[in-house]
Amino acid sequence: MKTTAISMLLILNLVQMLRADYDPLASDNSAFTQADFTIEDAKRSREIPIRVYLPSDKSPAPVILFSHGLGGNREGSAFLGKHWASRGYVAVFLQHPGSDDSVWKNAPVAERMAALKNAAGINEFLMRVQDVPVVLDQLEVWNKDNSNEFKSRFDLEHVGMSGHSFGAVTTQAVSGQVNPLGRGFTDDRISAAVVMSPSGPARGNNKQAFGSVKVPWLLLTGTKDNNPVNGAEPKTRLVVFPELPSGSKYQLVLDKAEHSAFTERALPGDTGRRNPNHHRAILALTTAFWDSYLRSDGEARLWLDSDAVKSVLEKEDVWQKK
Repeated sequence: MKTTAISMLLILNLVQMLRADYDPLASDNSAFTQADFTIEDAKRSREIPIRVYLPSDKSPAPVILFSHGLGGNREGSAFLGKHWASRGYVAVFLQHPGSDDSVWKNAPVAERMAALKNAAGINEFLMRVQDVPVVLDQLEVWNKDNSNEFKSRFDLEHVGMSGHSFGAVTTQAVSGQVNPLGRGFTDDRISAAVVMSPSGPARGNNKQAFGSVKVPWLLLTGTKDNNPVNGAEPKTRLVVFPELPSGSKYQLVLDKAEHSAFTERALPGDTGRRNPNHHRAILALTTAFWDSYLRSDGEARLWLDSDAVKSVLEKEDVWQKK
Protein backbone atom coordinates (compact mmCIF):
# COMPACT_ATOMS: atom_id res chain seq x y z
CA MET A 1 0.00 0.00 0.00
CA LYS A 2 2.83 2.36 0.92
CA THR A 3 4.55 1.72 -2.43
CA THR A 4 1.29 2.39 -4.28
CA ALA A 5 0.78 5.67 -2.41
CA ILE A 6 4.31 6.81 -3.23
CA SER A 7 3.82 5.91 -6.89
CA MET A 8 0.59 7.91 -7.05
CA LEU A 9 2.32 10.89 -5.44
CA LEU A 10 5.10 10.74 -8.01
CA ILE A 11 2.55 10.59 -10.85
CA LEU A 12 0.65 13.56 -9.45
CA ASN A 13 3.87 15.55 -9.10
CA LEU A 14 4.81 14.70 -12.69
CA VAL A 15 1.40 15.81 -13.94
CA GLN A 16 1.74 19.11 -12.08
CA MET A 17 5.20 19.66 -13.58
CA LEU A 18 3.91 18.99 -17.09
CA ARG A 19 1.02 21.39 -16.60
CA ALA A 20 3.33 24.07 -15.25
CA ASP A 21 5.75 23.80 -18.17
CA TYR A 22 3.21 23.84 -20.99
CA ASP A 23 2.32 27.31 -22.30
CA PRO A 24 0.06 27.49 -25.38
CA LEU A 25 0.58 31.25 -25.65
CA ALA A 26 4.36 31.11 -25.98
CA SER A 27 5.40 32.01 -29.52
CA ASP A 28 8.09 33.56 -31.68
CA ASN A 29 6.39 36.03 -34.00
CA SER A 30 9.40 36.06 -36.31
CA ALA A 31 9.34 32.29 -36.81
CA PHE A 32 7.08 32.30 -39.87
CA THR A 33 6.49 33.90 -43.26
CA GLN A 34 3.28 34.52 -45.17
CA ALA A 35 2.44 34.57 -48.87
CA ASP A 36 -0.64 34.65 -51.08
CA PHE A 37 -1.48 32.19 -53.85
CA THR A 38 -4.42 31.29 -56.07
CA ILE A 39 -5.52 27.70 -56.64
CA GLU A 40 -7.20 26.87 -59.93
CA ASP A 41 -10.14 24.45 -59.89
CA ALA A 42 -10.50 23.63 -63.58
CA LYS A 43 -13.50 21.38 -63.03
CA ARG A 44 -15.58 24.29 -61.70
CA SER A 45 -13.76 27.10 -63.58
CA ARG A 46 -13.10 28.59 -60.17
CA GLU A 47 -10.15 30.36 -58.56
CA ILE A 48 -9.61 29.97 -54.82
CA PRO A 49 -7.32 32.58 -53.22
CA ILE A 50 -5.36 31.38 -50.20
CA ARG A 51 -2.95 32.91 -47.72
CA VAL A 52 -0.28 30.58 -46.34
CA TYR A 53 1.39 31.20 -42.97
CA LEU A 54 4.52 29.05 -43.09
CA PRO A 55 6.80 28.16 -40.15
CA SER A 56 10.47 28.94 -40.66
CA ASP A 57 11.38 25.37 -39.64
CA LYS A 58 11.52 23.44 -42.92
CA SER A 59 10.46 20.11 -41.43
CA PRO A 60 7.04 18.77 -42.52
CA ALA A 61 4.45 20.51 -40.35
CA PRO A 62 0.80 19.73 -39.55
CA VAL A 63 -1.63 21.79 -41.63
CA ILE A 64 -4.57 23.89 -40.39
CA LEU A 65 -7.14 25.18 -42.87
CA PHE A 66 -9.28 28.22 -41.99
CA SER A 67 -12.56 29.22 -43.65
CA HIS A 68 -13.69 32.84 -43.24
CA GLY A 69 -17.18 34.05 -42.39
CA LEU A 70 -19.68 35.55 -44.82
CA GLY A 71 -18.24 38.67 -46.46
CA GLY A 72 -14.70 37.99 -45.28
CA ASN A 73 -11.49 37.07 -47.07
CA ARG A 74 -8.17 35.26 -46.63
CA GLU A 75 -6.73 38.23 -44.75
CA GLY A 76 -9.20 38.01 -41.87
CA SER A 77 -8.51 36.60 -38.38
CA ALA A 78 -4.77 36.91 -39.05
CA PHE A 79 -4.08 36.75 -35.32
CA LEU A 80 -4.90 33.04 -35.55
CA GLY A 81 -2.75 32.27 -38.57
CA LYS A 82 0.26 34.14 -37.19
CA HIS A 83 0.11 32.45 -33.80
CA TRP A 84 -0.48 28.96 -35.16
CA ALA A 85 2.39 29.35 -37.64
CA SER A 86 4.67 30.64 -34.88
CA ARG A 87 3.85 27.40 -33.04
CA GLY A 88 5.01 25.31 -36.00
CA TYR A 89 1.81 24.78 -38.00
CA VAL A 90 1.21 25.57 -41.66
CA ALA A 91 -1.93 27.73 -41.58
CA VAL A 92 -3.80 27.96 -44.89
CA PHE A 93 -6.53 30.61 -44.96
CA LEU A 94 -9.05 30.08 -47.76
CA GLN A 95 -11.08 32.74 -49.54
CA HIS A 96 -14.42 31.62 -50.97
CA PRO A 97 -15.48 33.64 -54.06
CA GLY A 98 -19.20 34.35 -54.00
CA SER A 99 -19.40 34.61 -50.22
CA ASP A 100 -16.30 36.76 -49.66
CA ASP A 101 -15.90 40.55 -49.42
CA SER A 102 -16.71 40.96 -53.11
CA VAL A 103 -20.35 40.44 -52.09
CA TRP A 104 -20.61 43.77 -50.28
CA LYS A 105 -17.63 46.06 -50.77
CA ASN A 106 -18.77 47.54 -54.11
CA ALA A 107 -22.47 47.58 -53.26
CA PRO A 108 -24.27 50.73 -52.08
CA VAL A 109 -24.42 50.84 -48.29
CA ALA A 110 -28.21 50.46 -48.27
CA GLU A 111 -27.95 47.25 -50.31
CA ARG A 112 -25.12 45.51 -48.48
CA MET A 113 -27.22 43.57 -45.96
CA ALA A 114 -29.46 42.21 -48.70
CA ALA A 115 -26.39 41.20 -50.73
CA LEU A 116 -24.93 39.35 -47.75
CA LYS A 117 -28.17 37.51 -47.04
CA ASN A 118 -28.39 36.48 -50.69
CA ALA A 119 -24.87 35.03 -50.53
CA ALA A 120 -25.63 32.95 -47.44
CA GLY A 121 -27.66 30.30 -49.26
CA ILE A 122 -27.20 26.70 -50.34
CA ASN A 123 -25.39 27.49 -53.59
CA GLU A 124 -22.50 29.23 -51.86
CA PHE A 125 -22.43 26.59 -49.14
CA LEU A 126 -21.94 23.92 -51.80
CA MET A 127 -19.12 25.92 -53.37
CA ARG A 128 -17.43 26.28 -50.01
CA VAL A 129 -17.50 22.61 -49.06
CA GLN A 130 -15.99 21.78 -52.46
CA ASP A 131 -13.25 24.39 -52.02
CA VAL A 132 -11.81 22.51 -49.04
CA PRO A 133 -10.91 19.21 -50.77
CA VAL A 134 -9.65 21.12 -53.81
CA VAL A 135 -7.19 23.02 -51.60
CA LEU A 136 -6.10 19.82 -49.85
CA ASP A 137 -5.60 18.13 -53.21
CA GLN A 138 -3.37 21.02 -54.33
CA LEU A 139 -1.34 20.86 -51.11
CA GLU A 140 -0.73 17.18 -51.84
CA VAL A 141 0.52 18.04 -55.35
CA TRP A 142 2.83 20.79 -54.07
CA ASN A 143 4.13 18.50 -51.34
CA LYS A 144 5.36 15.96 -53.91
CA ASP A 145 6.67 18.41 -56.51
CA ASN A 146 10.46 18.62 -56.40
CA SER A 147 10.39 21.99 -58.17
CA ASN A 148 7.90 23.57 -55.76
CA GLU A 149 8.86 25.70 -52.75
CA PHE A 150 6.44 23.66 -50.64
CA LYS A 151 8.08 20.33 -51.41
CA SER A 152 7.81 18.15 -48.25
CA ARG A 153 6.68 21.10 -46.11
CA PHE A 154 3.24 19.70 -45.26
CA ASP A 155 2.46 16.87 -42.86
CA LEU A 156 -0.82 15.90 -44.50
CA GLU A 157 -1.36 12.98 -42.15
CA HIS A 158 -2.30 15.61 -39.56
CA VAL A 159 -4.78 18.16 -40.91
CA GLY A 160 -6.97 20.48 -38.86
CA MET A 161 -10.03 22.31 -40.18
CA SER A 162 -11.35 25.54 -38.69
CA GLY A 163 -13.64 28.44 -39.50
CA HIS A 164 -15.86 31.20 -38.19
CA SER A 165 -19.61 31.72 -38.80
CA PHE A 166 -20.23 30.62 -42.42
CA GLY A 167 -16.74 29.19 -42.11
CA ALA A 168 -17.95 27.25 -39.06
CA VAL A 169 -20.80 25.84 -41.13
CA THR A 170 -18.21 24.85 -43.73
CA THR A 171 -15.97 23.30 -41.08
CA GLN A 172 -18.80 21.29 -39.54
CA ALA A 173 -19.81 19.92 -42.93
CA VAL A 174 -16.35 18.70 -43.95
CA SER A 175 -15.36 17.28 -40.56
CA GLY A 176 -18.27 15.02 -39.66
CA GLN A 177 -21.70 16.64 -39.70
CA VAL A 178 -24.27 14.36 -41.32
CA ASN A 179 -26.40 15.77 -44.12
CA PRO A 180 -30.11 14.81 -43.79
CA LEU A 181 -30.35 14.21 -47.53
CA GLY A 182 -27.78 11.43 -47.28
CA ARG A 183 -25.02 13.16 -49.22
CA GLY A 184 -22.06 13.82 -47.00
CA PHE A 185 -19.23 16.32 -47.37
CA THR A 186 -16.83 14.87 -44.79
CA ASP A 187 -13.20 14.76 -45.89
CA ASP A 188 -11.45 11.87 -44.16
CA ARG A 189 -8.10 13.69 -44.36
CA ILE A 190 -9.26 16.02 -41.57
CA SER A 191 -8.06 14.88 -38.13
CA ALA A 192 -9.61 17.54 -35.86
CA ALA A 193 -11.76 20.67 -36.12
CA VAL A 194 -12.17 24.05 -34.42
CA VAL A 195 -15.63 25.56 -34.91
CA MET A 196 -16.08 29.27 -34.08
CA SER A 197 -19.73 30.36 -33.78
CA PRO A 198 -21.26 26.93 -34.50
CA SER A 199 -24.74 26.43 -35.94
CA GLY A 200 -27.37 23.73 -35.92
CA PRO A 201 -28.39 22.11 -39.24
CA ALA A 202 -30.64 23.96 -41.67
CA ARG A 203 -32.65 20.75 -42.04
CA GLY A 204 -33.03 17.63 -39.94
CA ASN A 205 -32.36 17.36 -36.21
CA ASN A 206 -29.31 18.06 -34.11
CA LYS A 207 -28.79 14.47 -32.95
CA GLN A 208 -28.80 13.15 -36.51
CA ALA A 209 -26.44 15.90 -37.64
CA PHE A 210 -23.83 15.69 -34.88
CA GLY A 211 -24.31 12.38 -33.08
CA SER A 212 -21.75 10.48 -35.13
CA VAL A 213 -18.90 13.01 -35.41
CA LYS A 214 -15.75 10.90 -35.17
CA VAL A 215 -12.90 13.43 -34.95
CA PRO A 216 -12.13 15.79 -32.02
CA TRP A 217 -14.08 19.07 -32.10
CA LEU A 218 -13.52 22.30 -30.22
CA LEU A 219 -16.49 24.71 -30.28
CA LEU A 220 -16.13 28.39 -29.39
CA THR A 221 -18.89 30.96 -29.00
CA GLY A 222 -19.96 33.88 -26.79
CA THR A 223 -22.93 34.93 -24.70
CA LYS A 224 -23.60 37.74 -27.22
CA ASP A 225 -22.77 35.79 -30.37
CA ASN A 226 -25.57 37.20 -32.54
CA ASN A 227 -25.49 37.37 -36.33
CA PRO A 228 -27.77 40.01 -37.89
CA VAL A 229 -27.39 38.50 -41.36
CA ASN A 230 -29.08 35.18 -40.63
CA GLY A 231 -30.72 36.01 -37.30
CA ALA A 232 -28.65 33.50 -35.32
CA GLU A 233 -28.76 34.07 -31.55
CA PRO A 234 -26.40 32.94 -28.78
CA LYS A 235 -28.76 30.13 -27.73
CA THR A 236 -28.65 28.66 -31.24
CA ARG A 237 -24.86 28.31 -30.93
CA LEU A 238 -25.30 25.95 -27.99
CA VAL A 239 -27.35 23.22 -29.69
CA VAL A 240 -24.35 21.44 -31.22
CA PHE A 241 -22.22 20.46 -28.22
CA PRO A 242 -24.88 18.43 -26.32
CA GLU A 243 -25.41 16.19 -29.34
CA LEU A 244 -21.74 15.41 -30.01
CA PRO A 245 -20.63 11.93 -28.92
CA SER A 246 -18.43 11.78 -25.84
CA GLY A 247 -14.67 11.73 -26.26
CA SER A 248 -12.38 14.60 -27.26
CA LYS A 249 -15.18 17.16 -27.57
CA TYR A 250 -14.87 20.63 -26.01
CA GLN A 251 -16.81 23.90 -25.81
CA LEU A 252 -15.89 27.40 -24.65
CA VAL A 253 -18.52 30.09 -24.13
CA LEU A 254 -16.86 33.47 -23.66
CA ASP A 255 -18.72 35.91 -21.41
CA LYS A 256 -20.07 38.93 -23.32
CA ALA A 257 -18.23 37.89 -26.50
CA GLU A 258 -19.94 39.10 -29.67
CA HIS A 259 -19.76 37.60 -33.15
CA SER A 260 -16.72 39.75 -33.92
CA ALA A 261 -14.67 38.25 -31.05
CA PHE A 262 -13.19 35.76 -33.53
CA THR A 263 -12.17 38.49 -35.96
CA GLU A 264 -9.97 41.59 -35.77
CA ARG A 265 -12.59 44.20 -36.57
CA ALA A 266 -16.06 45.22 -35.50
CA LEU A 267 -19.00 43.68 -37.34
CA PRO A 268 -22.55 44.92 -37.98
CA GLY A 269 -24.61 44.52 -34.85
CA ASP A 270 -21.78 45.00 -32.34
CA THR A 271 -22.92 46.77 -29.18
CA GLY A 272 -20.06 46.49 -26.68
CA ARG A 273 -16.34 47.09 -26.31
CA ARG A 274 -13.98 44.34 -27.36
CA ASN A 275 -12.35 42.36 -24.55
CA PRO A 276 -8.61 41.69 -25.23
CA ASN A 277 -8.76 38.51 -23.14
CA HIS A 278 -11.11 36.90 -25.65
CA HIS A 279 -8.30 36.66 -28.22
CA ARG A 280 -5.93 35.42 -25.51
CA ALA A 281 -8.32 32.63 -24.55
CA ILE A 282 -9.05 31.72 -28.18
CA LEU A 283 -5.35 31.47 -29.02
CA ALA A 284 -4.54 29.43 -25.92
CA LEU A 285 -7.33 26.88 -26.27
CA THR A 286 -7.07 26.41 -30.02
CA THR A 287 -3.30 25.95 -29.75
CA ALA A 288 -3.60 23.42 -26.93
CA PHE A 289 -6.27 21.60 -28.94
CA TRP A 290 -4.12 21.44 -32.09
CA ASP A 291 -1.08 20.38 -30.05
CA SER A 292 -3.18 17.62 -28.45
CA TYR A 293 -4.79 16.21 -31.57
CA LEU A 294 -2.47 17.07 -34.46
CA ARG A 295 0.77 16.46 -32.58
CA SER A 296 -0.33 14.01 -29.86
CA ASP A 297 1.42 16.28 -27.34
CA GLY A 298 0.88 14.76 -23.88
CA GLU A 299 1.61 17.99 -22.02
CA ALA A 300 -0.93 19.87 -24.12
CA ARG A 301 -3.56 17.21 -23.52
CA LEU A 302 -2.95 17.31 -19.76
CA TRP A 303 -3.28 21.10 -19.83
CA LEU A 304 -6.45 20.98 -21.94
CA ASP A 305 -8.11 18.37 -19.73
CA SER A 306 -7.18 20.01 -16.41
CA ASP A 307 -8.10 23.11 -14.45
CA ALA A 308 -5.04 24.78 -15.97
CA VAL A 309 -7.36 26.01 -18.73
CA LYS A 310 -8.93 28.41 -16.25
CA SER A 311 -5.67 30.37 -16.08
CA VAL A 312 -6.53 31.99 -19.44
CA LEU A 313 -10.26 32.39 -18.82
CA GLU A 314 -12.29 34.96 -16.95
CA LYS A 315 -14.66 34.12 -14.09
CA GLU A 316 -17.88 34.03 -16.13
CA ASP A 317 -16.47 32.13 -19.11
CA VAL A 318 -17.84 28.57 -19.36
CA TRP A 319 -15.57 25.66 -20.29
CA GLN A 320 -16.97 22.18 -20.97
CA LYS A 321 -15.53 18.89 -22.14
CA LYS A 322 -16.74 15.35 -22.67
